[in-house]
Amino acid sequence: MAPVLILSVFDTMPDQYVSPEFLTKLKAELKDLKTVKRRELANRIEAAKSLGDLSENAEYHEAKDALGFVEGRILEIEDLLKNAVVVEQEENASNVRVGTTVTVSVNGKEKSFTIVGSNEADPLAGKISNESPIGRTLLGAKVGDHVEVETPAGTAVYEVLRIG
Repeated sequence: MAPVLILSVFDTMPDQYVSPEFLTKLKAELKDLKTVKRRELANRIEAAKSLGDLSENAEYHEAKDALGFVEGRILEIEDLLKNAVVVEQEENASNVRVGTTVTVSVNGKEKSFTIVGSNEADPLAGKISNESPIGRTLLGAKVGDHVEVETPAGTAVYEVLRIG
């Protein structure tokens, strides 16, 4: 029988690409969770405990659940920060990589994407993950290259028009 690899949430993550702006946002969120949210929830738990019977105390159970979520998010952010690789946006890159903005032509339409790490992806804002099908396929492409991307609707051909 082949050995089974079991990963836990405490195993280290691979490097996570983040922009300087996203790194700042993560650090601010972590500080808020540790200094403000934890204290608020601890106060709610203490107040709920003073009401008596905990088995039927909805406020107590809600606060405990919220604290569990906050603690999980703290662990997630700390792990992300530990593995963060800060990537500056490059203006004059010769090929597509994480941190570049690329303008492509697909089906006669121009679209611009900024290639970001998976945690920062926001397709509606034009930020696509380096791990997404489009992002992964565009990595390494140069101006004038045509790349094929498999989509649910079939194969789409993207022509790289500009980088940066």
